[in-house]
Amino acid sequence: MAELLRVTQHALLHRIATAQVDGRAPSLVGAVVRDGAPVWMGGWGAIGDSPDDTQYRIGSISKTFVAVQVMRLRDEGRLDLADPLDKYLPGTPVGDVRIAELLGHTAGLASESAGQWWERVPGAPALSDALGADPLRHPAGRRFHYSNPGFGVLGALVAQLRGVPWGDALRQDILEPLGMTRTTLMPQQPHASGWAVHPWADVLLPEPAEDAGPMAPAGQLWSTVIDLCRFVRFLAEGDPAVLRVETLEEMRAPASGSTDRTQGYGLGMQLLYDGDRTLVGHTGSMPGFLAAVWLSVDERLGGITLTNTTAGIQIGSLAAELIDIVALHEPPLPPPWQPLQSFDDELLALTGTWYWGPTGYNLYLLADRYLRLDPLRGSGRASRFRPEPDGAWTGLEGYYAGERLRIGRDAGGRVTHVDIGTFVFTRTPYDPAAQVPGGVDPDGWRGLS
Repeated sequence: MAELLRVTQHALLHRIATAQVDGRAPSLVGAVVRDGAPVWMGGWGAIGDSPDDTQYRIGSISKTFVAVQVMRLRDEGRLDLADPLDKYLPGTPVGDVRIAELLGHTAGLASESAGQWWERVPGAPALSDALGADPLRHPAGRRFHYSNPGFGVLGALVAQLRGVPWGDALRQDILEPLGMTRTTLMPQQPHASGWAVHPWADVLLPEPAEDAGPMAPAGQLWSTVIDLCRFVRFLAEGDPAVLRVETLEEMRAPASGSTDRTQGYGLGMQLLYDGDRTLVGHTGSMPGFLAAVWLSVDERLGGITLTNTTAGIQIGSLAAELIDIVALHEPPLPPPWQPLQSFDDELLALTGTWYWGPTGYNLYLLADRYLRLDPLRGSGRASRFRPEPDGAWTGLEGYYAGERLRIGRDAGGRVTHVDIGTFVFTRTPYDPAAQVPGGVDPDGWRGLS
């Protein structure tokens, strides 16, 4: 494990210790991942002899595992996110909803399963029992409404397409390739016991840990900080044996409206907007346990927190604070600037100032033939553009995300303009020699008389 400065290590342990004491949690463990490797692990309270390898229930972090499985099936060509569920899993009362809507919690399903509170009782015999006769609460696609049964449905979808129970598919799809040998459906020693802490006395009540049956994909998993460090590395870098990093980037993009001004949701991933920092990952809770995993992609920093109490700790905020502490004490150094190893004159000629109407932008040539568009003034519509085999570029951020940048030429092959999704950029404002949509007044610029 790479070493953090002693002052950083003490600050991390102090934050974990105060959270354990203030939250009256039987135990609390945490970890920090930097540049794909664990750089700190620690715990406070009744953490036992091997806190790094002690299992805790991770609750809804399980949903991100399910989402990775679904996206892997998509990448394999086994399904399309725009397809209705019925195409692959017929016979449910929600067959018209689309797979992407289930991943982003916009399918309109109920928050909880039918019957008793599923987190504290043995699981329903079948998925239809968990869904009940009337599982829809909102029209599909209209709004964000967090749904545990929705991920029970997605787990059943994975099992159907893999031809094995969901837990077996999970082990084959993710756990074995990533070396996550201590992540399981049911607890294996050493593991923490789940407790409820009395609100007015320092006494404990054991919480049940039942098999959730068809609802297991929504929150069943147990894991350790060591295994979750491996998962954070995967979420940052991808793994060819599991999922491409480009697909993980797709999962991290907002798929539904923010639940408030600080949060959003992608495809099986929560988004936390912490000042200028965007964190991706998931929080989790089950009776007796709280958990959180966050990743700052730009800083390559991850924070993990696990505890065995039902309530009393803001577990998501705590994991985010671990990232804050490391970023404050040991801010990451930027990679050194290096010039391009090779380029062609035609690309270099594209750089410089372009105008969308009267508004100026600068176009930069970056490494690997990427382009970056920045406004000359104000915030504007800035974006990077990735080169594509057909000679165009694809926008990566903001308004131009997914839009195509193409180079316009005249009959002689001379570059005349840049076209980004029908917006024409010219070397001078409203260049009359370029293909400006709607044309340019033949009398040109003038004063106001």
